[in-house]
This record gives sequence, structure tokens and C-alpha cells, in this order.
Amino acid sequence: MDRLRALEVFVEVVRRDGFARAAEALDTSPANVTRYISDLESHLQTRLLNRSSRKMSLTSSGEALFVRAKAILDDVAEAEAIVSSAALQPHGVLRINAPLSFGVLHLAPLWARFMRLYPEVQLDVSLIDRVVDIVEEGYDMAVRISRAGSSSNVARKLATSRNVLCASPDYLQQNGMPQSPPDLLHHRCIGYSYAATADEWQMLDAAGQPHAVKVSCVMHTNNGDTARAAALGGMGVIWQPTFLVGADLRAGRLQRVLPEYHMPDMEVLAVYPSRRHLSAKVRVMIDFLVRELAGTPWDITD
Repeated sequence: MDRLRALEVFVEVVRRDGFARAAEALDTSPANVTRYISDLESHLQTRLLNRSSRKMSLTSSGEALFVRAKAILDDVAEAEAIVSSAALQPHGVLRINAPLSFGVLHLAPLWARFMRLYPEVQLDVSLIDRVVDIVEEGYDMAVRISRAGSSSNVARKLATSRNVLCASPDYLQQNGMPQSPPDLLHHRCIGYSYAATADEWQMLDAAGQPHAVKVSCVMHTNNGDTARAAALGGMGVIWQPTFLVGADLRAGRLQRVLPEYHMPDMEVLAVYPSRRHLSAKVRVMIDFLVRELAGTPWDITD
């Protein structure tokens, strides 16, 4: 049995969630895929997959092998690329994870330009607001918006994300304009589910002194566009990045709340696994995003 090939087949079956789809991706037959998995299980003397006519799932042994097998295959691919002349030219599938709203508004318009520059790279872009494990979930890199950076991966700054408090003019006309952070206690607020500080909204005054208010949220959402739509509909006060609500503020559809205070800035980062050799396709993508975003702060006055 070709153990490396067997591991490749096993990883592809898990990624594609099925034998037939794995066979298509590997340009082989489902029978060959079945044989490889059976031989691998016999060699290891353990079942790796629970499978029936309707569902497939990993056993505990299969989960452990998948993580290690994927890492081995990644290392082999990197080793081959390093010694290959093709390593000088970016090529292959580049799997990217990015936040949903930022990905739609500010990354999606860039992809066509990137692919014209690097036609041998095929993009596989996944937009998910939660923080993913890049290695475990099989991504080459991610774009993240964070105050804390990344403790387990290498990160390169792409831009600054500035956050503001805002609400619709109709809401403020009916409920009054807050004059200080404690006034938010008497307002309807819309919370962001993935916020590190939950419903404790933190802001800085002109002197840089911190203020924190535990607000009462009438709604929570894990998506910035949903929070924005709720604010536009007059439901309450939100805090969101200017890259999302800047156009609304400039057009007057939303209005700054407590403009003499500001929320702490966040960084837009390109993140990639530190343990791996930086492949050409990842390197050119990061350099491309650095050039295109150019530290953009998305000021309200832009």
C-alpha cells in the first residue's frame, strides 16, 4: 500500500464529505477510494470512518489521523514546492477565510484584479465571521479584524478598522441624543454576538481615558450587516466599523452618537500559520492586499 497516497485519499474523503466527491477530486474511481480507505484501516487496525448509505462521520481515531495526515501532506507539498522551479511562480488553490461583511464589501472587488495578475492561482474564499483554526480547517491564510492580533499565527497588518457609535436620525429624534456614556443605559442597543467584551461597550474620551458601559441590548446578531439594517430601521444604537457604516454616516442615514468619544481601533490582519514555509501563492496574496488596502482607515469623511 502506498501510505502517502492512502493518507491523501483519506484527507480528501473527509474534506469532500464523501467517497464519490473525493474520487472526482482525485480523478480516480470510487472503488479505488474505497480500497485505499479499507487498506488504510486494515494497516492501522482501526476504523477511521463511520459510514452508512446516508451519512459519514469520523471516529475518534479518524479525527486524530485527519489532523496529522493533513499536516504531513501540507509539509510534503511545501517541501516539493521549495525544491521545484515552479515554487517561484504562484500556483494552485489558495484557501482564504475572511469576515462576511468585510469580505463582501472590501475584498470581493479585489479578486478579479488578483486573478488577472496571477492566473495560475485558483481562489477558494470562505466568508465566516467566527474565528477559525486555520490549520485544522485547512485554510492557507485568513483575513481577521482584531484588537489582540494572533497569538498562534503570523500576522501582517493590512489596514486599520475604526469603530463608531451610531443610530438613525429618527431614533435619536424620538429618544434623544446621549450626552455621556452612562446615558446609553437608557437607550435601546443592538449587540454584536462575537464582541470580545459582550454587552460592555468600551470607549475612550478625548484625553484617552477609558469608559465602559454595560448596555441593555434589545437584539443581538453575529453579523454586522444585520446590526446596520436594524439601526437604519430605527431599532437603536449600534457600534460598528466605519468600513461598514461610513457611507451611511456620510449620507445622513445614520448619525454619530457620542462623537467626542471613540471606540478602540482594531487591526485588519493577514494571518497565516507560522510553522509552515510561506508559499508563493500566500506571499503574493498578502503583498497584494497590503498594496490594495494600504492601511485604509475608512474615515467617515472619506
